[in-house]
Amino acid sequence: MDYFPLFIKLKNQPCLVVGAGEIAARKIELLGRAGARITVVAEQFRESVLAMQDTLGLIPRQKSFSPNDVTGMRLVVSATNCRTTNELVAASAETQRIPVNVVDNPDLCSFIFPAIVDRSPLIAAISSGGVSPVLARMLRAKIESMIPARYGRLAQFAEDFRLLVKQSIQEPARRRIFWENMLQGRVAELVFADNTEAAGRLLEASLHDAEQQPNKGEVYLIGAGPGDPDLMTFRALRLLQQADVVVYDRLVSAGILEMARRDAEKIYVGKQRSNHSLPQESINELLAKLALSGKRVARLKGGDPFIFGRGGEEIETLMQQGIDFQVVPGITAAAGCASYAGIPLTHRDHAQSCTFVTGHLKDGNINLNWKQLAAPNQTIVIYMGLVGLTNICHALIENGCPSDHPIAVVQQGTTPNQRVLTGTLQDMPQRVEHEDIKPPTLIIVGTVVSLHEKLNWFKTAQASAG
Repeated sequence: MDYFPLFIKLKNQPCLVVGAGEIAARKIELLGRAGARITVVAEQFRESVLAMQDTLGLIPRQKSFSPNDVTGMRLVVSATNCRTTNELVAASAETQRIPVNVVDNPDLCSFIFPAIVDRSPLIAAISSGGVSPVLARMLRAKIESMIPARYGRLAQFAEDFRLLVKQSIQEPARRRIFWENMLQGRVAELVFADNTEAAGRLLEASLHDAEQQPNKGEVYLIGAGPGDPDLMTFRALRLLQQADVVVYDRLVSAGILEMARRDAEKIYVGKQRSNHSLPQESINELLAKLALSGKRVARLKGGDPFIFGRGGEEIETLMQQGIDFQVVPGITAAAGCASYAGIPLTHRDHAQSCTFVTGHLKDGNINLNWKQLAAPNQTIVIYMGLVGLTNICHALIENGCPSDHPIAVVQQGTTPNQRVLTGTLQDMPQRVEHEDIKPPTLIIVGTVVSLHEKLNWFKTAQASAG
């Protein structure tokens, strides 16, 4: 982060604004809404600024700025058209370690004004770090449309009952779950309808029930998709953001982990070939142990949990121990990577069926129905097949596929680092070695691969094709 987001209490605090033009007026108004005691220094004052003298209690000083003007200030803003004055204001504030903002001069700022969504006491602030204020304002407009004005009333309602809930539910994790249930259910709807009395009665009744019930955990088996965070479902995102613990594997991207709660515990259980962080049986037991301790556990798995994800094994353990769980499907790597590579898995001129198989080696052999896989007019998608690629290509040729049959290897599909390597069964093993392709990869075999060049819509700097 170029700027650390922070909310500063300015009520009754002395603040200085240098300049009294149109832009300065907007900053004065913002500071006034925060309850600041504002001194304005300027050689000339606009009428709009003078009009705020009574409503905001401004202290106007019609003069040139001098460094002593910043002394004793909690925060300083310079909004003049003079670069020399702006530099002097910034230097004077920095000397006394006072936060300073120079409008439209990010290089002189120690803080910047965000675009604000005001649902007091609920405040949301959006910033582009000064790079694009217009974009920040556009995002503010989107957020404002999603947050009704009465959310401020809901926040105040929560404040009114905060102490009671804290005294009744001692454990922070249980208290957080209680509030989540209250603030997105019937209680919230009653507050939005201005019936805070009924909302209070319902909250107190729910609080009594929560005190009587044991803390019960749950597991969310979430398909994280092939890599691009935008491909996660709304339900996956909602459950991920309410989880107390996130258990994830190596195919879950950093961007997806960023969507989890900041205070959620994150446990890596990734498995690589011949390097398992935890064996599958231990992962199953870990999920059960966490849930039995009252945690809400998000089990993030790359792609879809039920397609070569061993999700079925994990929920079998949960069912045996009577643990509640939910399964959230994800976009499997075959669908996601093929789409981003511009390779349709089915096409009326090329493939009328599609088969998913795993290329994971066992005892040095890949035990697949090669005769069936070598049949024409189909697409074969091979997961975890990079290590055994040479054997795969040879087996398909030996069982009837032409040596020039198209094949593609997609590395880190759907991400900015995606690479798509196309070739034939005959030359692909050598090409992969030459291009230094590394997991995670997906292999696609079939004449649909020939459409890659024509349909390759997702361009990346590292894409290559044969």
